[in-house]
Amino acid sequence: MASGSDFALAVSSELESVLRLKTVDYFITRRPWLDLYGVNVRPVAPFGSASRRPYVDPALIHRSLPDELLFEVFTRMTPYDLGRAACVCRKWKYTIRNPVFWRNACLKAWQLSGIVENYKILQSKYYGSWRKMWLLRPRLRTDGLYVSRNTYIRAGVAEWKITNPVHVVCYFRYMRFFPSGRFLYKNSSMKIKEVVKCMNFRSSKADCVFGGHYTLSDDKVEAAVLYPGMRPTVLRIRLRIRGTTAGANNRMDLMSLVTSGVNSSEASVPEEDILGVVEGWQDDETHNPDVPAVSHKRGMTPFVFVPFEEVETSVLNLPVEKMDYFVPG
Repeated sequence: MASGSDFALAVSSELESVLRLKTVDYFITRRPWLDLYGVNVRPVAPFGSASRRPYVDPALIHRSLPDELLFEVFTRMTPYDLGRAACVCRKWKYTIRNPVFWRNACLKAWQLSGIVENYKILQSKYYGSWRKMWLLRPRLRTDGLYVSRNTYIRAGVAEWKITNPVHVVCYFRYMRFFPSGRFLYKNSSMKIKEVVKCMNFRSSKADCVFGGHYTLSDDKVEAAVLYPGMRPTVLRIRLRIRGTTAGANNRMDLMSLVTSGVNSSEASVPEEDILGVVEGWQDDETHNPDVPAVSHKRGMTPFVFVPFEEVETSVLNLPVEKMDYFVPG
């Protein structure tokens, strides 16, 4: 028969083992989302490091997908998708730091500047880092639409009432830019989820989508678009790019908006050359006495960028009664 002291010793040792297991369980946090990549993912040393030794990667996706194929997948991704993929694991993070991905993105975004000029800017301002150039240099985004939401008050007609009713009218300015220096412009009361379907060069005249040309200098944008018709009118737009975070470029301030008349010879030029025609014009200059130059002061709300994958869920689709004000920031 065991004595009382023996029983006490047995209980204390059992409690000690339980406490030890709880301590180990406390330090080893369970992360089920890492099962696909292996429980213990070894960090990948930078290229050229002395600690770089061949080893078998325990991650299932890395053992199934060779590095060559992984590299080919990354080359076909957009820069914003690369940023999301860099958050998956350390290996992807170091792989995506390869300057090849960011060089291709930069040369495509600023193709109007030319390869030689881009290399000069890279060395003089961004210390040879293509990724830093992508994040810090102002650029126009081409993976969505820039939208400016404007409202104004319009008095209605009184019917069997003492006071006139008041209506809040909401309309939008849409701009879609292309790396080639062309852009599309549309002024409409339609919501963005409806307009995005016709913001392309295949749109018909009934869609009222007009094409123009733009130039980018630092963070300043000069754009012009021609309205054809009985009285051709050119719309001259000056914009300034900014972003809520580094590399976002998701805001554009409308600095100037001027409409002017053009003569018949100027109205016959292709739409991509209209910017060269009006270059150097004064704000009050017009070439058609029937269409005076007007510098607009209202409806100058900043543009907000909406990616294509967010057009269906954007708050800009809400009606006026649900969004009576909108501050783009």
